[in-house]
Amino acid sequence: MKKCPDSFDTSGGSAYHCAPMLTSQLPSRVEPYKLAARRERLEGLVALNKLPRLAEEAGDQTGDCHVVLGFGVDAQGRREIRGHLQATLALPCRRCMVPLSQDVSSDFLLGMITDEALAAELPASHEPVLVENEQLDLLTVVEDELILSLPQVVYHDETECHVSAEQLVSKTEGAADESASAKNPFAVLNALKSSGALKGKK
Repeated sequence: MKKCPDSFDTSGGSAYHCAPMLTSQLPSRVEPYKLAARRERLEGLVALNKLPRLAEEAGDQTGDCHVVLGFGVDAQGRREIRGHLQATLALPCRRCMVPLSQDVSSDFLLGMITDEALAAELPASHEPVLVENEQLDLLTVVEDELILSLPQVVYHDETECHVSAEQLVSKTEGAADESASAKNPFAVLNALKSSGALKGKK
């Protein structure tokens, strides 16, 4: 766990960038109300292979997710967490299903609640995060945000894809034919008439 300076260095393009090199692991659980009262800022790494729900969504992962969390209290007295994360994931190409590296990142604002019923009281700018027994599971928070940050689909460049150019053209033409048939309900009937399959029927 590493504490960042009172103000984040924005020279790196991110409001939550603190240091170019980082080796410490983010703690799995914290007492967020105490951190918010002290306006603490934590920075650390989360091992991607410790996130089973992410593996279910995107396949097995290696490496780490870089996380920065700023705890505080807003003008209305709400305890909140301003966070940033970034990671490089191996996501399957939609065409050939072979994984390719994809950078994902997210900036998020969480509002702490002690009961799910209180989520409706948060403004739209805040995502609710449930604090139970004054403890917060940071791994769950990071995993949730990573899953929300996943792109819907990813593709290799055509020159790098494991599906050949000929296969790409074939698939495109096949999809177009299927689409045309679906739009024209008489296409099958016309094809049968042309082949003589309906000969003798009135």
